[in-house]
Amino acid sequence: MHKLLPIFLLLTTICDAQQNEFDKYGPFGSKVFTDLKVALEVEKNVYKLDLSYIKLEPKIYAKIGKLKDLQALKLSGNEINTYPTNFGDLYNLVYFASYNNEFKSFPNDLKKLINLNYLEFFGSKIDSIPADIAYLTKLKTLKISSTNDTLKLPTTLKYLKNLKEVTFENCILDSFPKELFKIPNLNYLNLTNANIFYMTKHFERFVNLEVLVLDANQLQTLPFDIYKAKKLRFLSVKNNHLQKMPDTICQLENLTTLDVKGNGFSKEYIEELKALLPGCEIRF
Repeated sequence: MHKLLPIFLLLTTICDAQQNEFDKYGPFGSKVFTDLKVALEVEKNVYKLDLSYIKLEPKIYAKIGKLKDLQALKLSGNEINTYPTNFGDLYNLVYFASYNNEFKSFPNDLKKLINLNYLEFFGSKIDSIPADIAYLTKLKTLKISSTNDTLKLPTTLKYLKNLKEVTFENCILDSFPKELFKIPNLNYLNLTNANIFYMTKHFERFVNLEVLVLDANQLQTLPFDIYKAKKLRFLSVKNNHLQKMPDTICQLENLTTLDVKGNGFSKEYIEELKALLPGCEIRF
């Protein structure tokens, strides 16, 4: 019985995180609709729609674009892999997340969703992000997780000036994609279990980066230039194959937490890191 507890706690944590994000969006105190048919009957002033674990009737699902006021939409476990033809009519949408639906691509009319702030796909079959994402100029958070497949990034990410948080987790990237360095105001970057075995330089372009998570990859070294990400305050490189950290890490004056668990660093080297980074919490 006790062996199941960690799994239960993990699933609970994931569900809570998903719900907390959904709760942030839409007018304060607005009703959360959980029945699409009822929402369509009301139609106006339907701001939040959570369709988690509901099997959607195709004819009703096709009409979702009528909800012109909709600002937050969450789909989860709906056994769908296509979007309704009028999905782009949801031009007031600020939050869209899909969990465990096997979408193979982004919506064809993605560029109409110009008000999106938050976009997440978990457990999809998406293998590339379209160049059209550049139209989402208000996008602040982009998360794609558990595709268990390759994920190709477009060069147009550099046009997303409001994009601050990026998570690509449990997918396969082309090592450390150079496109990520070109996102101008990136603050948080999580690339957990993303098949990264090599990181290029250009850390001077991470002018605003404060959190960098590179857990469960194939890294054997970190670039000397990491010290150029001057605002970095949290760095996690758990479960890689690192022999040591670059000595230049001591120049990261804002670093308050460094997590190196799962790299097999000796006690002697941990003491050396503590000397290099006084005042920084070293997790080992």
